Amino acid sequence: MSAAVVCCGLTTIDVTQVVTAVPTTNQKVVARATRVHVGGPAANAALTVVALGGRATLVTALGASTLGDLARHELAAGGVEVVDLATDDGAPPVSTVLVTEATGERAVASTNHDGARVLRAPDESVLDGVGCVLVDAHLMAASVALCAAARARGVPTLLDGGSDKPGLPTLLAHLDAAVLSGDFRLGDADPRTTAELLDAVAAYGPGVVAQSHGADAIDCLLDGVRHRIEVPHVPAAEVVDTLGAGDVLHGALAHGIASGRAWPDALAEAVRTASGSVRHPGALGWAGRRPTSDETGRASSVPGTSGPSEPTD
Repeated sequence: MSAAVVCCGLTTIDVTQVVTAVPTTNQKVVARATRVHVGGPAANAALTVVALGGRATLVTALGASTLGDLARHELAAGGVEVVDLATDDGAPPVSTVLVTEATGERAVASTNHDGARVLRAPDESVLDGVGCVLVDAHLMAASVALCAAARARGVPTLLDGGSDKPGLPTLLAHLDAAVLSGDFRLGDADPRTTAELLDAVAAYGPGVVAQSHGADAIDCLLDGVRHRIEVPHVPAAEVVDTLGAGDVLHGALAHGIASGRAWPDALAEAVRTASGSVRHPGALGWAGRRPTSDETGRASSVPGTSGPSEPTD
């Protein structure tokens, strides 16, 4: 099976400030470090796929603008092929992220995709040779079109379920799997328990539904059977940055599925990758320390990066 992944969804420009404490009202603080990087759920997932040795195409909305060019340049440098659906001179959203130095916890202010932007429809040829499609539902029309076409080809489809979005039930009908954030809510009739939430989402179509809970175990519903996947413990003193760990989880899972792994094995491996990522700054800080292999089979290293982040859901 091809280890190529199509990621469809949001790209942002993230301004990350590392602080000793998040400022209170009318307070100013001096940041310990500043990073400006490309981010967003789909973009970070695509970069993760490449960091793990796969191939990634990102279907997103950038636009002919300075910020769009900045995102395009950094994604290309990270080995990601970009398909820009934007037809205007607009720009990707900007996120402001405060990371507390001692704990790695973050506070985020951001905007999501502007639904008023006119986007062209994705060409189905982007699915040629692909082993998995990952969507974050920010570009809903494009996500539905790609997932429907992928299912018709027998290509697995996966949702990064950060939050409920208009039109999500239609998308769920075209998904094989949905991995939900810990604070995910489904519409107005929010199930009161994790089990009820997984059942409700599965009723729309996905055979695999899981929900992450930060450092706690992940709850899974795999073809009607409940499982729990333990998250490797990371001592608090070793946590540098939790930003983007969810994006790493989804990207690693998509890479595992595209590589031919079964859903339970791919999810367990993705959990280990995401857990380890919090020891490094940004979503891709771990990539420079992960061994890979070149065409001769010798060990080599992926170029390091201080990493994009996960500002939105």
